[in-house]
Formats: sequence, C-alpha cells, structure tokens
Amino acid sequence: MSPSRLSYSRRAGGFTLVEVLIALAISAFIAAAAYTGLSTVMTGVERSRAQADRTWEINRALTLLSRDIRQFANRPLRDEFGDLEPALQGGPAARFMLSLTRAGWYNSRGHPRSSLERVNYVLEDEALWRESYPVLDRAANTEPQRVRLLDGVTDLRLLFLRDIDALNPASRGTEVDTRAWPENWVANLSQPDVPLPPPVALEVLLELEDYGELRRLYVLPPY
Repeated sequence: MSPSRLSYSRRAGGFTLVEVLIALAISAFIAAAAYTGLSTVMTGVERSRAQADRTWEINRALTLLSRDIRQFANRPLRDEFGDLEPALQGGPAARFMLSLTRAGWYNSRGHPRSSLERVNYVLEDEALWRESYPVLDRAANTEPQRVRLLDGVTDLRLLFLRDIDALNPASRGTEVDTRAWPENWVANLSQPDVPLPPPVALEVLLELEDYGELRRLYVLPPY
C-alpha cells in the first residue's frame, strides 16, 4: 500500500480532536436548549396546578358561606354567658364578624339535637375561619369546631340592608348601590329586651392578597 493511501486510511478511521470538541459543543447546546424548554413547561404546569388549587379553595369557602347565609333561620339563642344572641349579627362592633343560625344541619349520627346550627365567621391571621357549635344554646364549656377555610385574606367587610324600602331606586337594576348600608348589625344595648330582627340582605366583601376584592350579595330567606 502506498504512503498516500495509508495516510488517507488513518484519517478516515476516526475523528480529530477539533471535530470531537465541535460535536460536544453542539450536543451541550442542544441539551441546554431542551432543558430550558422542559423547565419552562414544568414551571407552567406547577403554576397552573397552584392556580387551580387556589381557585378551588376560594370556591369552596364561598360555597360554604353562601350555603350558610341562604339557609338562615330566624332563631335567637343563649350564648355561654347566658346572654341573648340575635339570630344574625355581625360587623366590627359585633363579637364575631358574622354569626348566624342556619338550618339544614345533617345529623348523620342521629344525635338528639336540632337540625339548626350556629356558625361564626372570623378573620384571624389573614385567614378566614368558620366555627360551628354542636348545640344552639351553649353552656360555659361548649367549644366550637374551627375550620380554616381560606388563607391570604387581608380584609373582610359586611354591609347590611335594614329595609327593602330603603333600597336606592337607582339600585333596582343589575347593580346594587350598597354604599349607604350600615356595616354593623348589632342589638341596641340601651334596649336589651328588644329583639334584633334580621336584615333583608347583606353584602360580603373579601379582600384577597392575590385576587383583590371579591363581592357577594345575598338576600336572606323570608322568615
């Protein structure tokens, strides 16, 4: 075999160092591009999952709140101090931000108790809590069952409508003007024997750190 053919055979049998480095550089570039794309997709999936979980938590809290208000029952009660509590009370001046008696409590274990239930809604440590009692007229040692409904709640406000005739005429369309509605629904301490009637309607405003303000308007059932 001639020297020229031998040299050609050696060159054709492998890659030079430059060629290997170029191939490695191309492979590294492709791998980096693929990883970046995969990381972006995974980040998007995680964000979508977190968004779906958050939406589910908000809907769950609003569903429970709506159910309690729409099943309102005009039944006052005695608290653990023996004082009379109205069937519904709320606002910054009340003991709880919202406290009401609701019907429809499902007695799955057949306990000898009413189908009515007393529930409270409390804003604590930027979280919305729901409290429920096993009895209506409470004893001194009656403890509520607390459920953390929703995190990231920066504010909770309530507005109450006293009389349907006081509704602003301009509010009888699709938009209701609630700016003149009182923010407290509490008994008059100067008239302790006068029962506090329930409001006709109430508005709940939740301020969330990620979604902003959520507004819900409820008309209480007739009593």
